[in-house]
Amino acid sequence: MSTAEVSFACASALVAELVRGGVRHACVSPGSRSTPLTLALARHPGLTVHVHLDERSGGFFALGLARARREPVAIACTSGTAAAELFPAVVEASQSRVPLVLLTADRPPRLRGTGANQTIDQVELYGRYVRWFVEMPVPTDEADIAAWSTVGAHAVAAARRGDLPGDAQVHPPGPVHIDCPFEEPLVPSGTGMHPKASTAEASPRMSAFSSMHAPEIERRLREAVRGLIVVGSFDRPQESILDLAGALGVPVLAEPTSGLRRPGRALAAGQELATALQERADLAPDVVVQFGDAPTSRATQRLVASSAYRIVVADTSRLDPDPEGLATERVEVPGEEWISEAVGTASEAGRTPWLARMDAAARTVTEGLMDAWEEASEMRVSRDLAAAVPAGGTLFVGNSMPVRDLDTFMVPRADLRVLADRGASGIDGLVSTALGVAASDTGPVYALLGELSFLYDAGALLWHARGGPDLVVVVNDNGGGQIFATLGQGELPQDEFERFFLTPHAVDIEQLCEAASAGHARVERAHDLIPAVESASAAGGLQVVQVMIDAERDRTRRAELRAAVADALHGLEPG
Repeated sequence: MSTAEVSFACASALVAELVRGGVRHACVSPGSRSTPLTLALARHPGLTVHVHLDERSGGFFALGLARARREPVAIACTSGTAAAELFPAVVEASQSRVPLVLLTADRPPRLRGTGANQTIDQVELYGRYVRWFVEMPVPTDEADIAAWSTVGAHAVAAARRGDLPGDAQVHPPGPVHIDCPFEEPLVPSGTGMHPKASTAEASPRMSAFSSMHAPEIERRLREAVRGLIVVGSFDRPQESILDLAGALGVPVLAEPTSGLRRPGRALAAGQELATALQERADLAPDVVVQFGDAPTSRATQRLVASSAYRIVVADTSRLDPDPEGLATERVEVPGEEWISEAVGTASEAGRTPWLARMDAAARTVTEGLMDAWEEASEMRVSRDLAAAVPAGGTLFVGNSMPVRDLDTFMVPRADLRVLADRGASGIDGLVSTALGVAASDTGPVYALLGELSFLYDAGALLWHARGGPDLVVVVNDNGGGQIFATLGQGELPQDEFERFFLTPHAVDIEQLCEAASAGHARVERAHDLIPAVESASAAGGLQVVQVMIDAERDRTRRAELRAAVADALHGLEPG
């Protein structure tokens, strides 16, 4: 076999094992050194391959696919800085435990440090943000095929749960990095055939075990005067948490990304209550049990911290849900699967949830005020869009204000999936991630982003608007990073605040969409949003609904709403 044919055979053996392990989608970007990988991926009948001009966008696209499909996705790129462009998506995948298999083509190791073109040191390029790194041997003869095949099998196992040969620990899912060096020539003759998959077996997963702390959790909640369950993000909704809460009569404050904000089973005005209760020490919860990731909003974080007794359930396959070390008791468990076994079926407590009346009052005031607003508002956009997504659809929500507004104003519903890049919470790659979710064939997909997040990933718009998946992107255009006006940066001198934090822009989003051949609609009045979204959805393709927000008016509205909710709850005893 020639050098090119050996390289292709090794790459094909690697890809065959990835597919055997459950990889069904791959993202590739054009490049020369990655030719064996690209051909191996493109020629495998079990893969759908997505092409991206921009590696950074491709990485986030793969992230969205993997997140939505809950399966590992492969990414291949050429050598040099192309591999570095994947780093933001790798960080997000690591932090949010999304399985990716990174196949970065490389020059032979002998060229490192010699000044050879497009040659960088890719050894452990992503540091601790990958679950596993391996540098493959340069393919030289047929004996190397077995090694490449074995690595493919182990890579899928490592991405799914971090199970590797001889490793007794259970690691969280996440990205793995395979450095793939190739000698020239790179193009095999003919069409090439995929070698049969090897018989190498991926390492077995360690099974979850039942927590012995479950009776204690139930007892603490049962005896609490004002018990509360707080649920952060989960990869899959853990229905048993709601079953436990219902049996014990304990209210649930669930983030949209938990999948548990269900009608009649979770608080409808949880964030507003979290803020209001902090002003009444006599109504602070006496016991809080926290599941899932750490709370997104500061209001929930402070509410949890205000309780007299805090039980944090720390899933060892996830990031630390108690980064400030505030837990009174910490329950260590090996994975999400434990919950249904751990909580069991609690006996009926016959107790009315203690926040029920306050929750209803706060929601009534909120709905009445927002319904009366004629101008577009970020708060109402989050509520109305979440309610308008068709049953079985997905709402991908951006970071900064959109995810916080959704957490505060989304009305509970059972037939909506909410996804977000909250592992590292960056604003880079959000359009690409949403496009990846839309390409997953898991139902209609909508996205809610701020305009800076949208513009940051404009390359994805330019690349995918023609022939890409169906996606409606709602963009709140409020003139920059308005979240900083609510933080300490808002107290800075105006010139510093605007230049370094608000970062106003002069981009005409309508012209940008026109240049990209993406659909565009402009919304200025609150009641025009849903008709515009419905028209965009019916049109198909990549559609952008730009919502014009008066930032100063929105800040005034927020203050009015907080005051109205506080007045409604004043003197109202819970439950």
